[in-house]
Amino acid sequence: MDYKDFGLVNTTNMFMDALARHYAVPAFNFYNMETLTAIINAAHDTHSPVILAVSESALKYMGDDLLRGMIWGLNLREHNGVALHLDHGSSFESCVHAIQIGFSSVMIDGSKLPFDANVDLARTVTEYAHKYDVTVEAELGVLSGVEDENTHSTTSNYTNPDDVVNFVNATNIDSLAIAIGTSHGAYKRKLADTELRFDILDRVAKQLPDFPLVLHGASSIPQNFIKTINEYGGKMSNAMGIAADQLRRAVQMNICKINVDSDSRLAFTAGVRETLAQNPASFNPRDYLTAGRQNIYNNCIDEIKNIMGSDGKLKQ
Repeated sequence: MDYKDFGLVNTTNMFMDALARHYAVPAFNFYNMETLTAIINAAHDTHSPVILAVSESALKYMGDDLLRGMIWGLNLREHNGVALHLDHGSSFESCVHAIQIGFSSVMIDGSKLPFDANVDLARTVTEYAHKYDVTVEAELGVLSGVEDENTHSTTSNYTNPDDVVNFVNATNIDSLAIAIGTSHGAYKRKLADTELRFDILDRVAKQLPDFPLVLHGASSIPQNFIKTINEYGGKMSNAMGIAADQLRRAVQMNICKINVDSDSRLAFTAGVRETLAQNPASFNPRDYLTAGRQNIYNNCIDEIKNIMGSDGKLKQ
């Protein structure tokens, strides 16, 4: 099914505008109706473009038909500025499947492969995707941390700026995810003052002027959610994310897409834990699911305005 039938767009124009006006398009992961509607309502209310990100495991959890039903139910139009993106596609086949069911953008993650193999895989996906006007993201460098079975590594490997031009030219990809010190999961830093490798980002941006760059593993891990989770029975000591001021700095250096997953998970979990703890007799799922959804909505609003700078950027 063609993604245009859902009212979706690919990332080409949104990234061009983000680069020109120095903001980042938020890519929020979702897994069900509650997370999806929280994200789309936040984007709508802030007049922000948005990328709805779905990992392979989330797609498996929701199922093709239910996912497409939810996207169809949003009643989108092109002017809404919404892309549906496969996050961390692990193979050519997974990217083809996503394109065939209506995704407008795919990421092929060959970052753990040798350079030449990563090039070959990304080029093969891009050649297929571009036939359907679907945009492609690939990655150079490896992020540490664990988010799910598709994103896990015990080691990190920074992006080599000397490789990026050859990689982009050889693959014809539309955006490049780079590794400059972010990581997957809720435990991104051991020290609060740890800085991203802006020297690497600067070199990459100079090598690829006006080319869309992406940050994965860039959740800020809001401490109010960590506090709430721990207060109501959770055990998440020492969870720390990427400081908002560092993310804003990265946006001024050609980062035009920032992925957020862990923050939404924390927001949802905090809402559910607090609601059930404060209402121990409650057994209505709508009560605690509503609280979780509201938390995600509030957090998306905050990050759109105070990190991405994408509020009000949707072209009318």
